[in-house]
Amino acid sequence: MSGDVLIVGEVADSGLHPAVRQLMGAAGRVADSSEVTLCLAVDESFDDGCLDGIGVGKVVLLEHPDAGSDGVSGVYALLTELICDVVDRLKPSVVLVAKTDAGSVVVARVAARFGAGLASDCIDLALNAEGRVAVTRPVHGGSAIAVYEFAGDGLQVVSIRPGAFEAATSVGETPEIERVDMSEVGVEEPVPVHVETVVEEGEGVPLEQADVVVSGGRGLGGPEPFDQLRELCGLLGAALGASRAACDAGWIDHSHQVGLTGKSISPTTYITVGISGASQHMAGCSSARNIVAIDKDREANIFSHARYGVVGDWAKVLPAFTAAVAELD
Repeated sequence: MSGDVLIVGEVADSGLHPAVRQLMGAAGRVADSSEVTLCLAVDESFDDGCLDGIGVGKVVLLEHPDAGSDGVSGVYALLTELICDVVDRLKPSVVLVAKTDAGSVVVARVAARFGAGLASDCIDLALNAEGRVAVTRPVHGGSAIAVYEFAGDGLQVVSIRPGAFEAATSVGETPEIERVDMSEVGVEEPVPVHVETVVEEGEGVPLEQADVVVSGGRGLGGPEPFDQLRELCGLLGAALGASRAACDAGWIDHSHQVGLTGKSISPTTYITVGISGASQHMAGCSSARNIVAIDKDREANIFSHARYGVVGDWAKVLPAFTAAVAELD
């Protein structure tokens, strides 16, 4: 691929946001690590020890005293200016951003500022014959997926759905770190005004960050069985997921939905109970390393993707499975 990849990372708790390493995994689909630059807007609280062996060619730290508060007071207006500055200076071929609250805002502004092509909410990346990026993303309200290619030779801006890629691990030595004093950068008026923040109370481990996920589907027959799944999640330290059918039925909140119209996950182990494995659901868990499926229909599509499968009534299989896990605890 001609040109480099610029990862726009985010900071969380003075370190790297979990989505950063997922972006590194995505970048690995289209470039060598030496061609990848990670940029971060940081304030004085940032601990650069988290960059040891980060596995990219270069890190650019955009130092600004208000970087940490921008999402609250400036609705990412400052972050937009900082990122646009580094894009203009480095002139990458591809900009990768996670589809987080900040990323969703900044990615559109960056694309508009540079007149670039934008592909949002992508779940896979590849290179076409011309060395341009081809993205896979949900379409038609999540009922299907499609592959798009960037035309021309301009900047390619891509937002990645959190959980769609396996997080890259730290490898090699600490890369070159360039510190850029951006304290003089300001935001021109008028700027968006933050009115209110509404925080949804989560349940357990966030799906996109979980190493183990347990999901229930239509086969459970109602909301009550999800209490049994919660018990198993507690034993495994797992996140609780669900299929779209279970969420649409009102058995569990849509924040737990895994799939094209829900969340993408990349756990080490994904346990499904009463999920048939429709293509829309499987698109959201394709990065799972190991799928364990429990379903009474031996012809269910989920078994063609599972490493381990149990054909049987979940009401008989799940209690025995949970009891066995409890004995190991």
